[in-house]
Amino acid sequence: MRNRLTAFILTGMVLGVIVGFATNIWVGGDKALAKDVAGYYHLLADIFLHLIKMIIAPLVFSTLVAGIAHMGDSAALGRIGGRALAWFIIASLISLTLGLIFVNFFAPGEGLNLVRSGADSGVNTEALNFRDFILHVFPTSMVGAMAENSILQIVVFSLFVGIALTAIGEKGKPVVTVIEAMVELMLQVTGYVMRVAPFAVFGALASVVTTEGLGVLKTFGELVGEFYLSLIALWLLLFAAGSIFLGKRMVKLIRYVREPILIAFSTASSEAAYPKMLEQLDRFGVPRRIYSFVLPLGYSFNLDGSMMYSTFATIFIAQAYGIDLPIATQITILLVLMVTSKGIAAVPRASLVVVAATLGQFDLPVEGVAFILAVDHFMDMGRTATNVLGNAIATSVITKWEGMLEVEEPEYVPHPKAPAHTAAHGRAGLELAPDMVEEEEKG
Repeated sequence: MRNRLTAFILTGMVLGVIVGFATNIWVGGDKALAKDVAGYYHLLADIFLHLIKMIIAPLVFSTLVAGIAHMGDSAALGRIGGRALAWFIIASLISLTLGLIFVNFFAPGEGLNLVRSGADSGVNTEALNFRDFILHVFPTSMVGAMAENSILQIVVFSLFVGIALTAIGEKGKPVVTVIEAMVELMLQVTGYVMRVAPFAVFGALASVVTTEGLGVLKTFGELVGEFYLSLIALWLLLFAAGSIFLGKRMVKLIRYVREPILIAFSTASSEAAYPKMLEQLDRFGVPRRIYSFVLPLGYSFNLDGSMMYSTFATIFIAQAYGIDLPIATQITILLVLMVTSKGIAAVPRASLVVVAATLGQFDLPVEGVAFILAVDHFMDMGRTATNVLGNAIATSVITKWEGMLEVEEPEYVPHPKAPAHTAAHGRAGLELAPDMVEEEEKG
């Protein structure tokens, strides 16, 4: 099923574009009808995303608490957290800078000569407030945090629970046992949910092509194309950075995380890729106590694709309105984005909100955001996939940094007596393939 899932997702992507294009030709003349039909296509993606949201909170909570409880060392927890945040900050700064360099090099907004009108951007920027974001990190109710799928709040509560379980030692073992069982339960449920992914991919792409058609890519082709070229450069840079730590295993990591990346790309949702990412990192050799801690943090603080988009879109809008920004102002914008972007995890339409807020802060035309709304979905697909890749690399590098990276699972075969669910979701219950025994003993 694992090997076939990638093929099914790719098939869903291709069929989604074909069916969406055919439907657009059929009903595209009637915008109301096209919107209704697209809504039914998108129902498949909505169902999948609802299922993902159903499992995200208990999955993050159980894996994170179990990981901390097994770490057994608060100093190790602090060290891993410090290394993770250091990587996130450096990666964010590089992504923002790369976006600034490429938007100045390509200058996609020059020549558009848009006229500032003072019209509303259509994007609510009130949600982006750094003080409120800091306060939002700390939950007033764990039930409320889980109901709203507020990952940062769940992480904070899980940290308290995990550290407390470590502190009380033997008395907490019954609770740890229950949480470990909950982890296995949620991983099994995740396996069921992921079977819906190819249908969700089909529905998401068929929906957007039905309403927008392929023509939207031609109209904004230069902007989208140059943004994707910038993302490719960022991918190469991330690959190079990962290779410094992981060596040849970096290529294997890309092969392992291709499914989560495809899911993120086609659904434009990082959440949708999260459960599959946990499984694939486990198969790659990242211990649960590492990925269950680092990955949720990365989903809030390590959004490489969104960082690049923020500088790219902000300067593009300034160019489109013929506003010449000195390099000092552009660097100031970059530094502001470095801070404000850390609050985007809990904000709907996050990247657009950040861009709109930044434009307003520097007295740039906020209504320019409306100009890129038509292709924002296609750009969102790329930046979301980049976010997922960046977090996979960050988690793997930090694991290697800690000297805890294990042998990847393909070198293993299921033990004949191992339960099916254990072999599917963890490294327990697996034995070395005969031709790998000697190599493992040497390692």
